[in-house]
Amino acid sequence: MAEENKTYETKSKKRLQVSKLTSGHQKEWFRGLRQRILNGEKLAWGTANTPEEILTAMDIPLVVNQWWTAICAAKQMGPKFYSFLETAGYEKHLCSYCATAYACALDDEPENGPWGGLPKPSMIISFDPCPSASKIDELCAKKWGADIFYMPHTFNDLTAENNDLWSHWDEATSELRLCRVTQDLERLVQFLEDRTGKVLERERLNEVMRLSNEQNEWFAKARDLIARSRPAPVSVGETLGAIMQVQWHRGTQWAVDMAKMFYEEIEEMVRTGNVAVPNEKIRLMWLGRGLWYNLAFYQYFEEKYGAAFVWSQYLAIAADKYIRYKYEEDPLRALATRFNSGGFGGDWYVKECRSHGIDGIVYLISNDNCMNNAQSAELDIIKLERAGYPVLVLHADAANAETWNQDKMTQAVSEFIENRVIPLQKEKGII
Repeated sequence: MAEENKTYETKSKKRLQVSKLTSGHQKEWFRGLRQRILNGEKLAWGTANTPEEILTAMDIPLVVNQWWTAICAAKQMGPKFYSFLETAGYEKHLCSYCATAYACALDDEPENGPWGGLPKPSMIISFDPCPSASKIDELCAKKWGADIFYMPHTFNDLTAENNDLWSHWDEATSELRLCRVTQDLERLVQFLEDRTGKVLERERLNEVMRLSNEQNEWFAKARDLIARSRPAPVSVGETLGAIMQVQWHRGTQWAVDMAKMFYEEIEEMVRTGNVAVPNEKIRLMWLGRGLWYNLAFYQYFEEKYGAAFVWSQYLAIAADKYIRYKYEEDPLRALATRFNSGGFGGDWYVKECRSHGIDGIVYLISNDNCMNNAQSAELDIIKLERAGYPVLVLHADAANAETWNQDKMTQAVSEFIENRVIPLQKEKGII
């Protein structure tokens, strides 16, 4: 049972120097971004699936929908922005990850947003399987006066057993699908060139691809080091922000340097015994989006139970999803497989549980958000439970703090640990 009348922190501890550096860099980047837009440059708006390497190679600034939402949530601004939707006649609990941008566009004082506010994008790259998200993109385009590019959505069915093929893309997808998505990327390049006057050069794109691979190879090394280290050197509350902000600048030398520093700091922690939870007894997976407005939530269970949240999708996806080898001859074709290579689901989660020594999963699911909603998560939960990993579902939105009840959620996780995780450990002879 959770303790009563406890005062909770919302900011996580930051032992990693790289976390402080990435946060500072992002603030400076936004300051420079506003000046670039004032000077007449074009700003693109996209999703986490946007082929950012193309825009980086063309020196076109990009703000990522989901990552901007995470920043707004971390700054405790979500409720303010979502109230603008309600005032405008929309449902207050629209999908937060997609609706935050439109909510910001309704703000009469946008300069009061995070880091001086979101500059007005002039291009939108719409890529989402959800029709509601596409409609929100259209509303944003109308509000901003932006041009919109629609990227079709398609997936193959790769499983954890052949997840190594995600990086060896030439073996992982059908020729028909690959050609189709490559053509879509060629259309995207033409769209960007027409609106910015900039030209995509293959040599520059190859360089960005090389840097993107190197960056995510460092993340893969960090993921694997955390997986095999007992106790874990870091917990997810310490790493989420740094990973997200480095991925925002994927394919740059700065991102490579930060990913390398991320790994080297963690390696030093392992070497010196500077661990996240010295009395680690339980290793937990945090499944779903990060709890951006309350990253300190994880720490309560570290102190009370010796329970360390050692896994999040952000580092694991960086390790397994982005790397593409054999890109030099046709980098667009290699990038196209990001849209052909399958999603992540139960089989992959089970693989990650095994490699990390997971004892239980806490799954954040939003009924107001198409990402990790109850219907799509059901099969994941079944596979995890059948593999012997108990799952607790927390129903709340990752970006809208109004959906979160701290006492209720703390009690739920505490009871899950006491009534499911610890008894299962005893049954297995772990404790």
